[in-house]
Amino acid sequence: MRLDADDFELLGLPKQFALNAADLHGRWQAALGQAHPDRFAAEGAAAQRLAVQWSTRINEAYQRLKDPLRRASYLCDLAGLPVSGPGAKPLPGAFLVQQMQWREQMDEASGRADLDALDAVTSAVQTDLMRDLADCLDDRGDMAAASTIVARLLFIGKIRRDLLARLDDEVSA
Repeated sequence: MRLDADDFELLGLPKQFALNAADLHGRWQAALGQAHPDRFAAEGAAAQRLAVQWSTRINEAYQRLKDPLRRASYLCDLAGLPVSGPGAKPLPGAFLVQQMQWREQMDEASGRADLDALDAVTSAVQTDLMRDLADCLDDRGDMAAASTIVARLLFIGKIRRDLLARLDDEVSA
């Protein structure tokens, strides 16, 4: 095993979006069991430091792969199509306009009913995009489309977090 192996290889998983959560968890635990620093106590400080590096790397891989959106973003990165930062494709203008409209609706909401309606719309779009993402990644292998979908989902996730915070504020008021 190499420290520079990709997360899927590190945990012995197929490089795909659809993963069995229980299998992922079991492989993470098994890998950690093999790399745990306590197993190397008799081998000295250098072996323990290396075991700590391995454990850290295994935990990072697990955290990235257990979250579907982070896993999808990672798959895009591995394919050379980053979702954000240098090299990322810009989002379509129509989607950015939609984001601004949702923000305006949230700002102008006059109560819980308005916020609930907006939550229903954004939730439905999020669900549809997750379904499209799985299709792009595992069925069609369309990484370019997947990259754009992940970027959209990140935007929608931020809006939904802000929206849920507003809904919590409405309940507290």
